[in-house]
Amino acid sequence: MEKKQSELCLEILRRFNNAGILNDFILIGSWCVYFYKEYFYNIPFIDQATIKTRDIDFLIDNPSRIKEEVNIPELLKDLGFVTMIRGTRGYLKLDHPDLVLEFLVPEKSRGTDKPVPLPKLGMNAVALRFLSFLSAKTIRVKVENFYLTSPHPANFALHKLIISQRRFKEEKAIKDRNTAVQILKALINKGEIEIIRKVFASVPVKWQKKIIKGLEETKERGILDILK
Repeated sequence: MEKKQSELCLEILRRFNNAGILNDFILIGSWCVYFYKEYFYNIPFIDQATIKTRDIDFLIDNPSRIKEEVNIPELLKDLGFVTMIRGTRGYLKLDHPDLVLEFLVPEKSRGTDKPVPLPKLGMNAVALRFLSFLSAKTIRVKVENFYLTSPHPANFALHKLIISQRRFKEEKAIKDRNTAVQILKALINKGEIEIIRKVFASVPVKWQKKIIKGLEETKERGILDILK
């Protein structure tokens, strides 16, 4: 992870915390792995240098609970972030040469292909499937003098196996599966096998089948035996 990129990420978190909105967000996506190093501080974990992504995604589990009015594009403007429209539906993202910031919300029963307005934040969000799984069990990671909410590593890893089945590009699917396996192995070394089993048992059978298929493609028999 380039220092310039990680420092920019930290500055975003600092500003969100100072503005009183950080607790409304759950950091998801590959940047979680960067901050999981604290959770696995005494366990062999993923080489941080292998995690390179411009995308930093925040999940808002319940937008109606946001209390503070903070115009995020204005809050980050002096850092060089520019508001861009992604696709033809009007999805907003904040673009920077080093990072791209977007907000996501869990997809409701019927789903929608339209942006979900976030008027208090001056942004909108993308509704995606399976995100409720990430917010079902979370951890709080200390970052400097504040705390960041992220999915529990077990939820994060199993979610990676689920979405790997939906990737159009095989290289991204392989990356998802490899990341999931490394995190699951770290959890096993940490003595959290039962947590992995409980999280796996908490999801619908269709999701379980996707997880199993993802692990079968990695040929990780040890982890498969734990779930079966």
